[in-house]
Amino acid sequence: MKLLYKQTSDETKEAMAKIAKNPEIANENDYEKEAKSKILAKTSHKNCEIANSGNAAIMVAMNAIEGPILIPDQGAWHGFKQIAKFLNKELIQIKTDLGIINEEVLDKFSKENTQTIAKNKVSMFLTSFAGYTAEQPIKEIANWCRQNNILLVEDASGAITDPEKKLANGKNSDIIIASTSSPKVINVGDGGFITTNIDNIFEKSKTLLKIAKTNNITKCGISTELNFAEVNLKKTLEATKYIKNNLDNVIHQDKRGTNVIIKTDEAHSLAKNLRDEFDLGGKSIITKCPNYNRLKIKGVAIEIKNISAESLTKENLDEIINIIKEKQ
Repeated sequence: MKLLYKQTSDETKEAMAKIAKNPEIANENDYEKEAKSKILAKTSHKNCEIANSGNAAIMVAMNAIEGPILIPDQGAWHGFKQIAKFLNKELIQIKTDLGIINEEVLDKFSKENTQTIAKNKVSMFLTSFAGYTAEQPIKEIANWCRQNNILLVEDASGAITDPEKKLANGKNSDIIIASTSSPKVINVGDGGFITTNIDNIFEKSKTLLKIAKTNNITKCGISTELNFAEVNLKKTLEATKYIKNNLDNVIHQDKRGTNVIIKTDEAHSLAKNLRDEFDLGGKSIITKCPNYNRLKIKGVAIEIKNISAESLTKENLDEIINIIKEKQ
């Protein structure tokens, strides 16, 4: 089955190409100001910095905070671990409900770590969607964090411009970071950003921000691609929901997400068979589990988020469903 892999919009490619061919155009437009303004309109924060990658944005945030860092035991981003180790930060993993940090998980963690929470400046890093497959209850998590004086940092690479405004919302998360590389919601090819209402975050990481500085081509790309991000994300969420509702053995079937994770003891063979079925010009929409970035179970993730919105037609979704059923 032929499908289109997620691509940067033609408008964004054209805008970026103009600057690449004619750099002096950048002197006529403040692409940084334009991009920051659009980003802040989405996150409802007041401060923004653009970086050359999502990992750079994570490093800026981690470097500027003190104390232990809480991360989910699965369904997050392995960059949290790598960057924390590089910065010599103490990491504490929260045992989740297959990636989800629900009220029961938080209550249990509070009881087992009362002294750690009370004695330290603690931060929590998580992704908007656990393993891209299930929406985190961010508002409930944010309320718990405030009650316990914990800083909440949300990696919203997969949820920025959430049409329901539940995710990537600065009213909940103290810091929001995102990658704008491919295949992300703001699908530029490189870059990232960080937003917050905390005034001294960027001051504490001033040197890192200079190192992680990006160019006008990327800033223009972010600004332009933001015009299409919400519509594309909405289509991806709707497509994922449709596929989840028509398959068996789906993890977090009733939750919003941008991929579908199927539980199976035959993960290796199913992943191989599905890779052979889907033709995306050498790209893949199949991830085998267990995988920290997804879930630590035997299964296969079908990355609907990697498919171009124009390929997410009902006919194509029905064919994807039929192929998965045949190969299970």
